[in-house]
Amino acid sequence: MADDGIEKLIRPHLKGFTGYSASTSPDTLEGKVDVSLDDIVKMNANENPYGCSPRVLKALAECQHFNIYPDDGQQELRKMLAGYASVPIESIVAGHGSNTLIDYIVRLFVGPGDEVINSVPTFDIYRFSTEICGGTVVNINRDDNFAIDVKGIISAITSRTKIIFLATPNNPTGNVIPLKDIIEIIETGLPVVVDEAYYEFSGETVMPCTRKYQNLIVLRSFSKWAGLAGLRIGYGVFPPAVAAYMMVIKIPHNVSVAAEIAVKESFADLDYLQGRVKAIIEERVRLFNELRKISWLKPYPSRANFIYCAVLKGSAGELHLKLQKKGVLVRYFDNPLLKNSIRISVGKPGHTEALIDALREL
Repeated sequence: MADDGIEKLIRPHLKGFTGYSASTSPDTLEGKVDVSLDDIVKMNANENPYGCSPRVLKALAECQHFNIYPDDGQQELRKMLAGYASVPIESIVAGHGSNTLIDYIVRLFVGPGDEVINSVPTFDIYRFSTEICGGTVVNINRDDNFAIDVKGIISAITSRTKIIFLATPNNPTGNVIPLKDIIEIIETGLPVVVDEAYYEFSGETVMPCTRKYQNLIVLRSFSKWAGLAGLRIGYGVFPPAVAAYMMVIKIPHNVSVAAEIAVKESFADLDYLQGRVKAIIEERVRLFNELRKISWLKPYPSRANFIYCAVLKGSAGELHLKLQKKGVLVRYFDNPLLKNSIRISVGKPGHTEALIDALREL
């Protein structure tokens, strides 16, 4: 591209920037698959196949004030979230998905020349947001079972290190980080962001540690367990002083009225939603056992709502396309850290059967 127009004013470090690769939407596949769009089995984005609480749908249909901006101070929303997470309200900040909170955190701490430590492979948004801000990502490889390298992380700390990101359960591998490892890293004193987007499926959390450690940030999402991916709502628990800064730098009205309503109604229907989470966990066990029967796949144990598999024979990219043709969508990877592999979201029993049938036909 010639630099004789406005392109020459673009920040130089973004000219070669690699964006985040999102999942394929069924709407883009019309005429490209052997089934109708309604029959596509979507197992590529870790969404909740059961959807949201029926109370959410009813409340949204009855809402008469979508013409009014939401409370920018998030007072009622933060109160509800604080109650659910059992933390002080002044520690809570909500966002348009936890992705945006990751972005705000990086904006708050990271500038050109600063470093962010990342345990890879993991959620690519940490890299995405760091590089947009002009920071440098320091990648510390996980081991063959995707456990983090605690000593490697600590030894990588320099005077330029501003944040350490940890995802547990990790996306896309599904494993949790032992609490003792997280605490050892927290005790470095640097800001440590623990991303618990899949907490409800693992039941393991560092949230109680937020009362003791003033450098710990915990992020959570409503996209997975509550079925609200399309409404974009997440939250973070911060040291109160950091939360105050986050409230200042966030985009005004960053959580929609619809999302606020959905949170309220989800909390009013926790038994229903927790029942759906239990069903997904039970189906995760069944899916894992079925995948183990496919000789050319190696599934890894997961504590999230997806299962990561190494493809032992053939190409993961070709497998992805063949399954897509049959109307089954999965995520595939083929890079130095995630060689020839796929990630399969846990669906309903019928989704598992459609996937396994398709795999056996290949």
